[in-house]
Amino acid sequence: MKTIDKILFATDFSATSEHAFDYAFTLAKKFNARLIVLHVINEPVDLRGFYVPHISFEKLEQEIASGAEKMMQKFCRTKIKEFENYECCIVAGIPYEEVLKKADQEKVAMVVLGTHGRSGIDHLLFGSTAERVVRKALCPVMTVRPPESGK
Repeated sequence: MKTIDKILFATDFSATSEHAFDYAFTLAKKFNARLIVLHVINEPVDLRGFYVPHISFEKLEQEIASGAEKMMQKFCRTKIKEFENYECCIVAGIPYEEVLKKADQEKVAMVVLGTHGRSGIDHLLFGSTAERVVRKALCPVMTVRPPESGK
């Protein structure tokens, strides 16, 4: 079996991601693996062609990046305690593409991410980042569904 020395955890800061993080963190501690926490800022629709009276496009991008940075700092501060073998990354782009790119760049042993479990029309309209990562990743991918609520 291949050594699990690096784990890429992709988060969108949702409750589903937080649930999946428990698995990534447990594995990282168990195998003393480097944990890479990645958040992808989904590329916003280019608003430069539209009239947005209260904020410029560049200002909007800065605000989004600043908000993501604050969320990442809070996430790492509250979730990663007494574990120093980690790094946090924030990038902009299409989520599944950026996850795959980071996994390849870092030569990770495994990717861990949550899945919202969408089906039907939701799945058709929004697609699934997790599904695309599973299909195209060159390494194993662990997807974690949210716990059943009320069951």
